[in-house]
Amino acid sequence: MSPHSPSNLNRRQFLKTTAAGAAGFVFASTIAQEKKNVTIQTIQTFPLIYPTVGRFKFFEGPKGRPTGRPAVLVKITASDGTVGWGESVPIPKWSYETLETVHTTINRYLAPELLGLHPADTQAIEAVLKSTIAPSFSTGQPICKAGIDLALADLNGRLLNQNAAQPWKRKGRDQITLSWTLNPRTLDEIEGLIAQGQARGYKNFNVKVAPDAKFDLEICRIVKRLVPDGFLWADANGGYDEATALDVMPKLAKLGVPVLEQPLPANRLTGYQRLKKQGALPIIMDEGIVSAVELEEFIKLGCLDGVAMKPARCGGLTEARRQIEVVLNAGLMFLGSGLTDPDSSLAASLILYGAYDLKYPAALNGPQFINGSVLKQPFKVENGALAVPTGPGLGVEIDESKIEPFSVKI
Repeated sequence: MSPHSPSNLNRRQFLKTTAAGAAGFVFASTIAQEKKNVTIQTIQTFPLIYPTVGRFKFFEGPKGRPTGRPAVLVKITASDGTVGWGESVPIPKWSYETLETVHTTINRYLAPELLGLHPADTQAIEAVLKSTIAPSFSTGQPICKAGIDLALADLNGRLLNQNAAQPWKRKGRDQITLSWTLNPRTLDEIEGLIAQGQARGYKNFNVKVAPDAKFDLEICRIVKRLVPDGFLWADANGGYDEATALDVMPKLAKLGVPVLEQPLPANRLTGYQRLKKQGALPIIMDEGIVSAVELEEFIKLGCLDGVAMKPARCGGLTEARRQIEVVLNAGLMFLGSGLTDPDSSLAASLILYGAYDLKYPAALNGPQFINGSVLKQPFKVENGALAVPTGPGLGVEIDESKIEPFSVKI
């Protein structure tokens, strides 16, 4: 029997999930012993629009006008006065969640149910999140829920004066190499866009492709000529049809592209099976993976070779860790990605990828496209990399005086 057969995968995953659950239980128990009377006292939201620089197709409104980067800061205050900050990062052009839905869902539905719970009572909190906003095919409003999860990770870490990753007991890396995102409108723009990245120390690039396969192949050919030794990551965001994907994958492989992310819409499972069977390139899923439940199913169905992880996409660090454990246990790839994350959301991704020793450049393009920060010490890219935060909680400090310039009314 293959070591990756469904029965062995299930057995190993049970052991991994049990171990991850035990680690969470120990963390919660430690907080319960030291801060047993602490409860969630208030939950506040701060809708923001960060200004952006450059062009990114997901932040374009009517007639291509830039929209800025919407986000909702989440502040959870415990009964002893300890504060944790998280961040939800909706992108309506990428998923169905908006600035308005995140804000109203937390304030009207989630916050009233969470108040009074112990911030480390993971089971009770997850039960509330699932029952208050029910799932459809997968987790209901995961981008919204990520803001809550990250704020609790920050709060619980500060209650124990330790980094959010410390209870995971994993030895990873202290900095994450980044990938520069290319989404040119014309071929003439590519050389200048690459030069912008190189000027900031980037050596690796990811390119937005689909639906025009001919245009995509030319982009990748130019990038490989100009940056022959860089890791070039192609991301279709579900934009190809099956026939086009089957045709373009061997051609991308011939150009030296190592992976293709989300070539088809998320619900085209038989198409993913045929792409994987073709085997021209490793198939990486992104938009199709929200919870570990469908991830396990898609692995059994032979739909993918790995996952582009995004804590913001799947409800936060708690669920993202489960998914990485599933992927690693199955011997598959995980890439580090994001939703153009600012501030707290970016910190959480860096902590996750650092702890799990990410092997590939991460497509965390918040520092590339966002112009502004609410952190006391904003992130700074050095030599194409970001340091993993090591302080308590998510390891960053929010400067509340910086919030107002980015605030928007709902």
